[in-house]
Parts: sequence; C-alpha cells; structure tokens
Amino acid sequence: MVMASVIQKIIPHYSLARWLLCSGSLQWYQHPTEEELRILAGKQRGKSKKDRKYNGHIENKPLTIPRDIDLHLETKFVTERDTIALHYFPEYQWLVDFTVAATVVYVVTEAYYSIMKPSQEMNISIVWCLLVLAFAIKILFSLTTYYFKVEDGGERSVCVTFGFFFFVKAMAILIVTENYLEFGLESGFSNFSKSAMQFLEKQGLESQGPVSKLTFKLFLAILCSLIGAFLTFPGLRLAQMHLDALNLATEKITQTLLHINFLAPLFMVLLWVKPITKDYVMSPPLGKETIPLMSEDTFDTIRLWIIILLCVLRLAMMRHHLQAYLNLAQKSVDQMKKEAGRISMVELQKMVARVFYYLCVIALQYVAPLVMLLHTTLLLKTLGNYSWVIYPGLNSDTPVEDKLLPNSVYSEYSPADGKMKVTVVQITMALGSLKNIFTPLLFRGLLSFLTWWIAACLFSTSLFGLFYHQYLTVA
Repeated sequence: MVMASVIQKIIPHYSLARWLLCSGSLQWYQHPTEEELRILAGKQRGKSKKDRKYNGHIENKPLTIPRDIDLHLETKFVTERDTIALHYFPEYQWLVDFTVAATVVYVVTEAYYSIMKPSQEMNISIVWCLLVLAFAIKILFSLTTYYFKVEDGGERSVCVTFGFFFFVKAMAILIVTENYLEFGLESGFSNFSKSAMQFLEKQGLESQGPVSKLTFKLFLAILCSLIGAFLTFPGLRLAQMHLDALNLATEKITQTLLHINFLAPLFMVLLWVKPITKDYVMSPPLGKETIPLMSEDTFDTIRLWIIILLCVLRLAMMRHHLQAYLNLAQKSVDQMKKEAGRISMVELQKMVARVFYYLCVIALQYVAPLVMLLHTTLLLKTLGNYSWVIYPGLNSDTPVEDKLLPNSVYSEYSPADGKMKVTVVQITMALGSLKNIFTPLLFRGLLSFLTWWIAACLFSTSLFGLFYHQYLTVA
C-alpha cells in the first residue's frame, strides 16, 4: 500500500516512461500541411471550380501531387504535449512506471531479507513481480488482437504460423534430456508429483499424482506457443530497428553495443546449454586435468547477473532503436521520391503522421519482452532459492528442498475467539501443505524454462526479421 501511494503521488511529476520519450533526445518528423504541399507542387487554391479542376482537384477528387516532389520534412523534439495523442501511451506509461515501482519493491525486500532474515513473513515482492508479468502479457495480448483485426494485411497469418511453429518447437525442446538443457524440469516435476501424492494420501485420497508428465508438458507447450505468438511482431520489429540503428550509428562503441544488444537473447539461451557453457565454465579441460573454476551455486548466481546486465543494456539502447523507427517517416518519403506517378495529399500526410502516432506501440513491443525477462529472472532467484552473492562461502546453506516459501500465516497471532483461532490453525496447516507441494525445485525448473523460452522466442523472431528485412525485402 505504501508503494501504491507513492506511485499515485510521484508518477504525475516523475515518470521514467515520459523521460524515455520526452527527454529531448528523440526527434519526430512532422507531416507537411496542405498549403506547403500546394506551394511545392506549384499549385494554388483556385477560387472557382474551373481553377480547382485545372489544378488537379475537383469537389469529389482530392488534390494529388507528383511523387518525386522536392519535399523535406521538418523535425521536432518529442514533448509531453505531443505524447497525448499517441496510441497506447497510457498502457506504455503504466507498464514502465509500474515496473519501476515493482523493481524498487523487490530491491527493498531483498535488502530487508538479507539483513533481517525473517522466516515467517510472506515475500511481498513476489506478488509485485507476478503483477508486472500479468500486465506485460495483457498488453502483448492486446497488441496481438489488434493485428488480428486487420483484414487486408497478413499479420493474422504470421501470428498463427509462428504460434504453430513455437508449439512444435516447444514439444521438441521438452523431450531434450537435461544433459543438454539443464532447466531442472524433470526433477522439479518429480518432486512436485511426489509431494502432491503424499498430501493426497494424508487426506485419505488415492491418486497416482495430480497430473501426468505428458499432460504437464502439453499444457506447457501450449503456453509456450502463446508466448511465441505474442513475441512474434516485437521480434520482427526489433530486427528492422536494429538494422536502421546500425546505419545511424557513427561511433564504433555504439555499433558494438547494438550488436551485443541484438545478440543478448542468444547469450541468455546459451546460458542453459550445458555442454557449451556450464561444463566448460565449471570444469574447463586444461590438458589432462580438469580444474573446477567455480561451484554450481556460483554459476547459477552469475547466470542471473548476466541476464540482469543484458536487460539493463537493452534498456540503455532503447532510444537508439526508437529514433531509428521515427526515421522511417523520412525513409518512406525518400522511397516515394524514387517512384513515378502521383499521390494524394491526404495519403502522403497519413504516411508521415502514422509513424509518430504508433511510437508507443513500438515502445511497448520493445519494453514488454524486456520486462518479462527481467521479472521472470527475479522470480527465479526468489522462488528458486538462489542467491545474489557470487562467493560460494556466503551463499545460503539451507537446502533447496527444506527452504520453502515463507508465509505470513505463521506470524504470531492470538485471537480471543477460540473459533477464529481454530480457523487460523486450519488455514496455516493447509498453506503449509501447499508449500510442501510447490517447492523451490519446481519453481527452479519452471521459471528457468520460461526465462529461457522468452529469450529463445525473441531471438528466433528477430533473427527471422533480420533475414527478411535484409534479403527478402531487397529482392
């Protein structure tokens, strides 16, 4: 509640979402007015119907101008007043600012737990991270449904095709043994089934388990296909912005960071490929001997930090990509000048204005996958019982199976009413049983896989988009 009040008071005055767009670093292209286009075309508004017909304009026919007109668009820095008319700006501002608030809550909670080490309190940061993921998925779902409403374009077919592709890919990934992809899904699901069977036996019920492994993987594959469909156009758009940003960048360091930013999802994917990263990093072959460089806990911690740093890099390169997108207005005009024929004035104005109007849609497609990666990683650390400390001697010594998610129902409570006390005890026992079912082993496997899958989908779609924009559109 404290952070909710802070959000309500601070966001109207200090907003990271507005600062990213309106800090004076982004320039957008203004569409030419009707009078400017008439002057460039050498036409004037006639007073009579005969004069308007001579200038290429009658009552039911819009004014047309040559495509090779000498048109130069004027630029303007993005201001807060300009963002009022942007499509999806409230959703963009809410997602970014709420993510900042949730991250602050998470950092404060982690500091509190590292200092005070409470054992009978619920980690409230988990709820905030889950809310962030829910908002990000809801916004991506809204953007995807918008593409489905477009009847003339092929966006609907693209989403459906990639959805089926990612479903098949997820089914293939889920049958790979943990010798190659070490998510821990198998051990986590086995621990979950065993704990659930013990819980059902205590309740006097006979069961082979809550769900079979095949059903579990089938539902997981369906979820993965939906995530892949939602991340299709964000990945395709990222590829186009990456190519345009590289053409705009003049410094070598900026180009290098752009390349690292584009390959960041690939680096995240390789972090869970055991023969490539974990085996070589933990026990590199040095001649006839293998000397372990670090423990498994240290490697897991470093993996979390690498993902966090790559997310920070992606946020830092956001403006380069958004400016590359805004330059599409001038790029479209330059392409129009190479074509023959005429174009209506209204169509030209829409072509230029449309780019800036959809700026927040592009910003959401850039930010939403970043938010999902960041907060699935934070959930993986907390629910998976990992540590932020790299040195193994300072890590938690509590076994993964024994350190369960704390809950506030264990706090001291002595109500006067006996019935209420019995109810509290029953709820405490029920929630304690649930904590024994949903163990950190299960969360490690599930959240590791989801983090890896988000990165894999984003890299697959952006790689396809890179191939499409660089080779197929040219051809």
